[in-house]
Amino acid sequence: MSKTVFKASDISKSFPGVQALSSVDFDLKEGEVHALVGENGAGKSTLVSIVAGLQNPDSGLMQLDEQTYQPGGKADAEAHGIRMVMQELHLIPTLSVAENIFIERLPSRFGFINYNKLNLDTRQVMQRVGLGGIEPDVQVGRLGVGQQQMVEIAAGLSRRCRVLALDEPTASLTDREIDLLFTQIEKLKADGVGIIYISHRIEEVIEIADRVTVLRDGIVVFTGQTSDLSPGEIIFKMVGRDLQQEQLRHGSKSGPTALRVEGLTVGQKVQDVGFEVASGEILGVAGLMGSGRTETMRAIFGADKAERGRIYLYEANEPAEIRSPRDAVRNGIALLTEDRKEQGLLLNLAVRKNISLARLNDISRFGWLDLSREKAIASRYVDAMSVRCLSVEQTVGELSGGNQQKVVIAKWMYRDCDILIFDEPTRGIDVGAKFDIYHMLSDLAEKGKAIIFVSSDLKELMAVCDRIMVMSAGRVAETFERRKWSREKIMSAAFSGYMDI
Repeated sequence: MSKTVFKASDISKSFPGVQALSSVDFDLKEGEVHALVGENGAGKSTLVSIVAGLQNPDSGLMQLDEQTYQPGGKADAEAHGIRMVMQELHLIPTLSVAENIFIERLPSRFGFINYNKLNLDTRQVMQRVGLGGIEPDVQVGRLGVGQQQMVEIAAGLSRRCRVLALDEPTASLTDREIDLLFTQIEKLKADGVGIIYISHRIEEVIEIADRVTVLRDGIVVFTGQTSDLSPGEIIFKMVGRDLQQEQLRHGSKSGPTALRVEGLTVGQKVQDVGFEVASGEILGVAGLMGSGRTETMRAIFGADKAERGRIYLYEANEPAEIRSPRDAVRNGIALLTEDRKEQGLLLNLAVRKNISLARLNDISRFGWLDLSREKAIASRYVDAMSVRCLSVEQTVGELSGGNQQKVVIAKWMYRDCDILIFDEPTRGIDVGAKFDIYHMLSDLAEKGKAIIFVSSDLKELMAVCDRIMVMSAGRVAETFERRKWSREKIMSAAFSGYMDI
């Protein structure tokens, strides 16, 4: 019987208008992965933030190695050997990879930073998470979101700990990076580290976790051995309904070509990319981290300047002039970015303001905003997207990550563009909300919208899309029709651009 390394008893926590946790019991054993699952707003991140010293509980007791544990803050918790890798990135973009990983313990010599040792230590840590090819002195802000996520994880793994909390660590990672992370988790387990693992990906919970605790509305509804449960049983305990019985997209009735891209080139990241998507079609885009998926979508949207390439809309004989996101939106193109905090939302503004932002003319008259109309429209989309918020007046920055993502989607739904680019729309969203988004995408396609769906999750691409385009090393490697693809074929195409033939 493994020793209990951490125990929480009768933990409660409330915020204005919200009971986040109600009398929660939770324990963690040495060398164990104990998963926390539940819908967005269920209380998972709140519980872990209390464990990590980021918040104080309203009531309850905690023990670490059978001793009373009352951290006075994050630094105090880390001094006790408890570390957390958070879902939202907390890196400093203007600092290097090495400086971000070792920011609290930079090696010095004669009062100066010893960069030789810093870079050597960083290479060792980065090699463990499969990023040995990234130079330690590269600024973090120049990396993609997935690579930044791996840097965040590397920082969490760079020091020995007693308890490691991982909050959605694989949200931006591809299968290869997930495998590397799981290898490190197994090594930590062998060293006796207890791991609290939060994830919306139920299959990986089944794979990596020894036990699972299900939270619903701040209450523990189940704790048990993962080996005794199927994915469907876990999902049912989370959401109270059987999502596996819900029907996803089985085919399409696509119309004329809505978007055609020819010869799109952006440096070495995007090289001679060409494809098309029809009205009423969902085109999936797969590829490894750094394959050029996001850069391609940003160039189409005018967020990044393309060196070459033409974009044709519908039956036009002349290419569209898209030099900026404003041009793209005017042409009926919307982009939901993978980095919602930095590029999709204004976190210090209310939910209603974020939703109406993309279509202010519709709620204004003679230069004055119609606040009652804005509130009514925002409330309608909040209800339609099942956004968990106190009201449309609540600041977006106060919402959970998944609910923030829903607000971004609501904004573009209100804009009502005909060509919709979704870059990792389900990242950090619970399984119930994922199915809501899948059905929403299918409904939009049925209404004639052309949809490009970028995702690192092959399972969801194969469930939702009509075709899947695979990118590799900045180029389109292959495009598969429904019923002609397989996981093996897609992965082979994804790696093809990195193989010496």
